[in-house]
Amino acid sequence: MTRPRSQLVSLEATPYYHCISRCVRRAFLCGDDRYCGKNFDHRKPWLVQRLKLLGDIFAIDIAAYAIMSNHYHVVLHVDKSRSTHWSGDQVINRWLGLYKGPVIVHRYLRGEQLIPAEIELIDSLVETWRERLTSMSWFMACLNEYIARKANKEDNCKGRFWESRFKSQALLDETALISCMAYVDLNPIRAKISDDLPSSDFTSIQHRLTAIAGKTLKNQPRLMPFREGERQNTSFNAIPFNLRDYIDLVDWTGRHLRADKRGAIAADKPRILATLKLTEQQWQILALDIQKKSILMLNGLDVVARLNKLKAANKVA
Repeated sequence: MTRPRSQLVSLEATPYYHCISRCVRRAFLCGDDRYCGKNFDHRKPWLVQRLKLLGDIFAIDIAAYAIMSNHYHVVLHVDKSRSTHWSGDQVINRWLGLYKGPVIVHRYLRGEQLIPAEIELIDSLVETWRERLTSMSWFMACLNEYIARKANKEDNCKGRFWESRFKSQALLDETALISCMAYVDLNPIRAKISDDLPSSDFTSIQHRLTAIAGKTLKNQPRLMPFREGERQNTSFNAIPFNLRDYIDLVDWTGRHLRADKRGAIAADKPRILATLKLTEQQWQILALDIQKKSILMLNGLDVVARLNKLKAANKVA
């Protein structure tokens, strides 16, 4: 029996959540559909660009993502406290970046004279929208509905694009968070679509590696930065790990073939940090520069179970 989303999301327990949406009937509606013979790869950038817009509007950070042919993954960090610092006008302008809004709001923005009852209505709308802009359900609805409508219009059809409401998984500790992020970033590798991390298109790991290489990023979502040191200022939201350690972890994990997956990074492939051809000094400069830019812009449980089993096995060994 399914449980209501309110029972699955508790910001007091954790602000991190792994969300998944799959195309209806598991059809490859964002890739090469073998049933109809059409290719829909051009829809993957739609998802990435929409993530960028929503990440700029909502009080929600994107920690990791992977866009596949028939589903996508995204790891979100809900920052409810951020929205409390927004003024009423900021909340309104953010909401109007997604929806038209009622006429009374546009009258208010034009500076028209409003009666007390209308001002009270504006205040009520602002608080409603402030709450929605910190809601993971609204974030996912704004993502999925937009893609579904655009795809259906392209196909000149009606009906479901996604098979159901998105699935969510609470990441209750740092082990769950880092292992889930690595799992998400390795999706193209495991599906044998990509041979290595730099060629893993439409993933956050490729996004981060491109930034490290000093290349310009266009239409890419703003990713949540990593914490680069224990003494670093933590007044902003940051993933509680070192970026270099994370990239090395994903690279190392991707070289181990899993029994339930088809692909892995070949053993003869050079380590990812060697592929980037960066000296230690260059790495420090680039990584810190990326973090500073991110800071300025900011102004599963099944995974845990498997890790616990692995830890237990190592202790026995």
